Amino acid sequence: MIEVEVKGYGNDEVFEKVRKNFKLIRKEYHEDTYYQHPCRDFSKTDEALRIRVRRFNGHFEAFLTYKGPKIDPRSKTREEIEVPIEDPDAHARILESLGFREVLTVEKVREKYYVEKGITLTLDEVEGLGKFVEIEAITDDKSKVPELVEKLREILLELGVTRFERRSYLELLLEKGD
Repeated sequence: MIEVEVKGYGNDEVFEKVRKNFKLIRKEYHEDTYYQHPCRDFSKTDEALRIRVRRFNGHFEAFLTYKGPKIDPRSKTREEIEVPIEDPDAHARILESLGFREVLTVEKVREKYYVEKGITLTLDEVEGLGKFVEIEAITDDKSKVPELVEKLREILLELGVTRFERRSYLELLLEKGD
């Protein structure tokens, strides 16, 4: 599965346009804990491994996610493999027992919106970073990536997003901490 994702910086005006023009799916609270491979530097290979804990409407979900290197120069598009897990603490202990090291936990409040079939948009308020807008589509066909990236960028531009960002929240927080 290829996650085609475009992210930009948000503000109150952009957030209001989204809330006015799209249907809210749900509000979620995310805790994303990222891990470093014991023999490979993910910051150099542009990969990521995380455990995401997601809470919404009184529910709890957790996922182990691998994200491959970005495959498009204008977006955050990459292969993503995600599996549900029942016990994130046990999975964290397994990773740490295998030599993986916890890097950082990113916390955010996310509002998820339906744009059209196959496209969702999120308003993210990331602790320590501020407001962002992410829009994504999923495809199995790599040849469709440029067309999808252009479509997603156009939607964000129409909403008033003027600054785009390819770095992950993890990268931004690590750079800010330097």
